[in-house]
Amino acid sequence: MKISPNPTPITEALAYSPKDAARVTGLGLTTIYRLINEGTLTSKTVGRRRLINAASVRALVEAEVA
Repeated sequence: MKISPNPTPITEALAYSPKDAARVTGLGLTTIYRLINEGTLTSKTVGRRRLINAASVRALVEAEVA
């Protein structure tokens, strides 16, 4: 496998933990879990870890701002 000498760095998160989603949105952790349960934020469990899709976090913030 050949490694690129200048790999493109990932500058934007693809997913957030609930704690990180709360931090970047300024919402409380309870609110984040409520939004997950309502289906407003899309998440996936990988092993024992829950990951929230970054696009759904952006959509939530953009909808609230607009």
